[in-house]
Amino acid sequence: MKILYICHRFPYPPKRGGKIRPFNMIKHLSQQGHQVWVASLARSQQEFDECSGIKDYCHQYTIGLVNDTVQWARMIINLPTPTPSSLAYFFSSTLKKQINIWLSEEKFDLIFVHCSSVAQYVENIKHIPKILDFGDMDSQKWLTYRSFKPFPFNWGYWWEGTKMKLSEKNLAQKFDITTCTTKAELDTLNNYGTAIKTDWFPNGVDADFFQPDSTVYDPHSISFIGRMDYFPNQQCMLEFCHRTLPLIQEKIPDTKLYIVGAEPSKKIKALEKIDGVVVTGSVTDVRPYILRTAAMVAPLNIARGTQNKILEAMAMGVPVVSSTLAAGGIDAVPDEHFLTADTPAEYAEKLVNLMKSAPTREKYAEAGRARVLANHAWQKSMKKMESLILNCVSSNS
Repeated sequence: MKILYICHRFPYPPKRGGKIRPFNMIKHLSQQGHQVWVASLARSQQEFDECSGIKDYCHQYTIGLVNDTVQWARMIINLPTPTPSSLAYFFSSTLKKQINIWLSEEKFDLIFVHCSSVAQYVENIKHIPKILDFGDMDSQKWLTYRSFKPFPFNWGYWWEGTKMKLSEKNLAQKFDITTCTTKAELDTLNNYGTAIKTDWFPNGVDADFFQPDSTVYDPHSISFIGRMDYFPNQQCMLEFCHRTLPLIQEKIPDTKLYIVGAEPSKKIKALEKIDGVVVTGSVTDVRPYILRTAAMVAPLNIARGTQNKILEAMAMGVPVVSSTLAAGGIDAVPDEHFLTADTPAEYAEKLVNLMKSAPTREKYAEAGRARVLANHAWQKSMKKMESLILNCVSSNS
């Protein structure tokens, strides 16, 4: 098949969550013999320069290079309008023009869109089967933000979430099939009542890259993985360091917490003033940092979709203690394959137990990796995607 694939963040190199899922889809479809034409955005010259590596995984690609300042201005201009600012941010006239040229010159068998913010480029195309992979329901993220932001910003997030929810409902009805990354996200989509065919297929993890090794771990250390310019990561680490870490250090005074992630804000960097906290900033490889810790914590209070950081730690045989909310994005059983908590006392109790008991740590290390291999292998996920694609195309033939 000839497939036009559109995504909101250029999927190469696949170094962060928003790039990993589309990259693996494109890679798999190309390996299956399909011609995949990739259209996406780059938000800086550096990102643009890094994109060329995608050529080994697709038939052809095009990039809309945008200026971040201009895109933010688009967002602000659209704040008082019915158009979601998110859609304005991800619009590029250059990309739109190139997509239109492809559509006029090529006979595509399928259009596959990842993320609702770029569905606008093809929402009115009617003669080609179309799938919209929402991934996460973005509206719910904005609506959740309002609980963590002061006035008037909380109102702004509520307004954007409300507009985005209406947009998601409208867009869903313009595609043949809509999909998500988790059952929880699918429930949200189905509650929209669009009567459009819906389904889900999970994110995977490269369990050959993220795997246990002979590293000797420090039983008095824990870790967190995630970009530290991302508000949900910042919020949970600020709260964890001030409310939970002291409880752990009451039991294990020399506990170290490694916060591993790029672009830490000033507030995150300031956490290093707390005894035992290490903020690494950007690292070339997160694996050595995670493998040497007794457990990874994911105390997210704002979490949508699959938490790749949890999958990666589990694949490496490092036990995870996650918030109940973040656990909803993992196809695994709490207290069997990983642990969940919701209060500082619960986090402290479960982390201390993993740090003090090597047999308990080993139990969750083995169970976690086994579950990832069974339920979060990319090959299995892509087989599910394939069946959805075949269903979509055959239903429109």
